[in-house]
Amino acid sequence: MKILLAEDDSFLAEGLSMVLRDNGYSVDVEPNGLNADSAVGMNQYDLLILDLGLPKLDGLDVLKRIRGRGQTIPILILTARDRLEDRVKGLDLGANDYITKPFELPELEARIRALIRKESWSNHTEISFGNLTFNTVSRVAFIKGEPLELTAREVAVLEIFLQRVGATIPKDRLTDLLSSWDEEVSENAVGIIVHRLRKKLEPSDVTIRALRGLGYRLEKIV
Repeated sequence: MKILLAEDDSFLAEGLSMVLRDNGYSVDVEPNGLNADSAVGMNQYDLLILDLGLPKLDGLDVLKRIRGRGQTIPILILTARDRLEDRVKGLDLGANDYITKPFELPELEARIRALIRKESWSNHTEISFGNLTFNTVSRVAFIKGEPLELTAREVAVLEIFLQRVGATIPKDRLTDLLSSWDEEVSENAVGIIVHRLRKKLEPSDVTIRALRGLGYRLEKIV
């Protein structure tokens, strides 16, 4: 899952991006509105966390531009503007959620999960493929009801495959989905993550098949 954090408070941006990365998200950070708007226009993100008081281009103007282009990326406004008029305007302009600063981190994390679940999982809280089950709320995988111990990176890769069951995913596409501007994941690292995840899936009836020169595909064992 790739998140763009548009926030000019460097202390908050660093802390929040660190928490999100620890949870397995890939995070890019932009400190001004012009760059945030450009980033959304050129890249594919699963969520935009948008401050309103951004330099160079106000967050509401960023929101207008994104929705004006017809982009449907989920947008969570995170701002110190707590007036009713601001909340109403932000939501009416196309934001999916609005939370004010200061905020409680567990609530913000829950709202992020809810928005991504709605967009990526069609609001399903549980996804099954064979005897593999994935809880989209807790982001925990189970094999025959038994929890699977996965690293944050392995969870991120499994999510990508479960969202694209039956599709072949090129290694460079996996690399792109797992990388951020501050932390690039190499193709060799992706190969290692996939290998480890495949080993952990061995007790199940699904596997990650490597297709030489093409990429990887999650499929059932027949």
